[in-house]
Amino acid sequence: MSRIPHIEGVLSADEVVQTAESIAALQLDSGMIPWFKDGHCDPWNHVETAIALDIAGLHSNAERAYEWLVDMQHADGWWFNYYLPGGIVEEPKLDTNVCAYIAAGVWHHWLCTWDRGFVDHLWPTVERAIEWVLSMRRHDGTILWAKEEHASPWDYALLTGSSSIWHALTCAVNLAELINEPKPHWAAAADQLRTVISTQPHAFEPKTRWAMDWYYPVLTNAMEGEQAIARLADLWDTFAMEGRGIRCVSDEPWVTAAETAECSLAHAAVGDLSTATDLLYWTRAHRTDDGSYMTGIVYPSLENFPAGERTAYTGAAVIMAADAITASSPAAKLFLPSLVTD
Repeated sequence: MSRIPHIEGVLSADEVVQTAESIAALQLDSGMIPWFKDGHCDPWNHVETAIALDIAGLHSNAERAYEWLVDMQHADGWWFNYYLPGGIVEEPKLDTNVCAYIAAGVWHHWLCTWDRGFVDHLWPTVERAIEWVLSMRRHDGTILWAKEEHASPWDYALLTGSSSIWHALTCAVNLAELINEPKPHWAAAADQLRTVISTQPHAFEPKTRWAMDWYYPVLTNAMEGEQAIARLADLWDTFAMEGRGIRCVSDEPWVTAAETAECSLAHAAVGDLSTATDLLYWTRAHRTDDGSYMTGIVYPSLENFPAGERTAYTGAAVIMAADAITASSPAAKLFLPSLVTD
């Protein structure tokens, strides 16, 4: 049974709904959810916000968000990286991780609503996206990061993006099984990619300055067990500002609520709910009166950065972390293997 996440003294159910409503208020008639009013939208964060809307019970808004992806998808299966209101392309890069994430979103929506008709409707969009992503595979199983529309792909893969793609592939495999169209080559690609992530870190372009490269393999369960626990412990002192949150990069005092909430998700994935809850509590410094969240805070000056920016994807990450900690929605364990394989 679905209920709204509630963590006493950390984040109430009413606050979760308020944050979801602040996201829904940004949604355009087209279904697009920009980062902020009059801002741009990227398909990955667009899916993230749809996931949060489903957790809060705003299913019709989530469905409108997915319909926008159906409308905007290129026939070859990809989306551009950034769009402005009106469908204007802001950045014509094609990012494999950005394009894969729809599979995780549609699987999440299914778990929240059990709406098989909507899955059937979205399936062609998911299938085209995943096939395009897999067209960017290298011989070692890694997936190239990106390309321009009419140019050769860039020649390297990213650990954060690959971890997210691995998770999206597992969700896509689940969707294929659900509609009785098994995709064994998707499952094989996911298995090979996960092996590289967990055993060959040097296969990826070094991005160790960024916190996401630290926790994302754990958040997605591409790394698990003792390896995952050790990974989180090893770099905690590098990225965590105790009582404040997670630095987005290791060499600056820039704490972002999205990275802090995502790190909370990673700790929830390994069963460390105490640390996950602490991290979620630390995001309260970013919360505003209307339930939206400031993107970042600089310490010790307490400047908001970018100045005045409150982002829909930040609120979405907070909602997802609260759901993972409380196991409130039927899809609360989206990133855990028990859900991926059920």
